[in-house]
Amino acid sequence: MTTVGHRREEDPPRPSRTSLVGRLDTLTIEGRSHADRAVLIPRGELVQGSTDTVARTLDALPDSTGRVDLDMAGVVFMDTAGLQVLDLLDAYGRLRRIPVTATRWSGQPRRVLELTGLDTTDPLRTQAHRLSEAAMATAPVPSPVSRERAEELNLLRAEVEQLRRAITTRPVIDQARGVLMATHSCTSEQAWEILREASQRSNTKLHTLAAVVTAGVETDGPTPPPELRQALRTAVEHCLR
Repeated sequence: MTTVGHRREEDPPRPSRTSLVGRLDTLTIEGRSHADRAVLIPRGELVQGSTDTVARTLDALPDSTGRVDLDMAGVVFMDTAGLQVLDLLDAYGRLRRIPVTATRWSGQPRRVLELTGLDTTDPLRTQAHRLSEAAMATAPVPSPVSRERAEELNLLRAEVEQLRRAITTRPVIDQARGVLMATHSCTSEQAWEILREASQRSNTKLHTLAAVVTAGVETDGPTPPPELRQALRTAVEHCLR
């Protein structure tokens, strides 16, 4: 029997594999250990709560661990919490006086590293990941390149937030399209045009209108307000004539 970081004398010299932590929201971490080297494989998103997950993983490593390598290929998204994770890993390596690496970044996380000026091969090789607010207040005026990177990062964050909202609201919109298709014997494209036009005519957000349409078909569902009923009626007549 082999445990992480420890091996009995009679065991063959082969790497062991075990799960070091459980799942917390959108991040899981697998662990492999051989001799005094631990390989951690995060999968999912580095968002709020991820720092605690990584901290628990590091705390679970044996005292005999002499090196920690993280394979970040399975990380598909990160925000500023990902930078906090890097700070945690850096502090852990300094405290334990052992090498800690984080490699194989790709996709959106790699782009964030680029925009924040970190080494995309291994950001833990960078001496300082982020300036604190106090340090930023006394720092020199940012260069045009750094300002451009900051603007690009803000745009990237806005795009990600828009995608998150779209993912959240998409199910109710699809349900409303199904209701319209069944009610008016129209195609999916026509149902979409009805929703879009009714949204514009009533000055109502699309997902709000879709929720009203979906709720209206329930047995005890509320009746849509007069202005929405009129906007839907006009949109149906215009799109299906």
